[in-house]
Amino acid sequence: MYTRTKSLMARGSEFLGSEWAILCGAMSWVSERNLVSAISNAGGFGVIACGAMTPDLLDAEIAGTRALTGKPFGVNLITMHPQLFELIEVCAKHRVGHVVLAGGIPPKGSVEAIKQSGARVICFAPTLALGKKLLRSGADALVIEGMEAGGHIGPVSTSVLAQEILPALAEENIVFVAGGVGRGEAIAGYLEMGAAGVQLGTRFACATESIAHPDFKKAFFRASARDAVTSVQVDPRLPVIPVRALKNKGTEEFTAKQIEVAGKLDRGEIEMGEAQLQIEHFWAGALRRAVIDGDVEAGSIMAGQSVGMVTREEPVAEVIATLLEECEAALSRRNAA
Repeated sequence: MYTRTKSLMARGSEFLGSEWAILCGAMSWVSERNLVSAISNAGGFGVIACGAMTPDLLDAEIAGTRALTGKPFGVNLITMHPQLFELIEVCAKHRVGHVVLAGGIPPKGSVEAIKQSGARVICFAPTLALGKKLLRSGADALVIEGMEAGGHIGPVSTSVLAQEILPALAEENIVFVAGGVGRGEAIAGYLEMGAAGVQLGTRFACATESIAHPDFKKAFFRASARDAVTSVQVDPRLPVIPVRALKNKGTEEFTAKQIEVAGKLDRGEIEMGEAQLQIEHFWAGALRRAVIDGDVEAGSIMAGQSVGMVTREEPVAEVIATLLEECEAALSRRNAA
């Protein structure tokens, strides 16, 4: 079943230890034990979003996920987390097989610390040059994520990144494509270009197993691609990674937050690192208000531009089956032509 898809995903599936090389993007508050275990149980590869969790909270989340699935899953760690190395120790304690480093260039010693436990390291590569550097530095696989994605994004589209990076790196390395992937036909295209698999977040955010508030899910169902907009950078001295979310009052509040933090920087009240952390904590709080409390007015409804393809709540297994059917059908049509 899905023989062409399985063949093209073989390298990625072997690397992840899953039936299908379909990763779930790490979405804070959404990618927790229920959704992660459901994705892994359905043959995909779930990834816990550590986000701003403390080591104790991550410890409990990994244990909770293990209680729900015997299949492989990964953990996504934010590189600027002040307790990054403690979080790495928690992953090692639980013998987590794959750790994804996101949010910037991995700090010195972090890749080595992860690999010491035998885990594999997956890094995000926003450019070809950085992709090569990360691989030289010990990354076992890359995710290239375009600006169509939800949450923190870079400035280049998925299609351009794929054309730049896959021909150069995909033959000898494991590269997953992410950002705006919403249907199996797109997966087929990237697999044919050499990708080992794909990562999706937005398509899974409203799955039946997702703990996201019903109002959060309804906001997805109502939205079109153009409703998922990027945050505006107010002060060029404050290097804020843009975030894509559904436009609401919360996006305006973020602008005000940036002005507030920039003012503190000007007055010498905080250092740059602390300024960036305050921005991250703002996002964590705003996202929690939307996902958990259902405050879709003031909260942050992070979503990729593929949100227009999310029209109803459905089980994870159905989402994956639909994607595989679409992918296989597209590959079969191309092979028959």
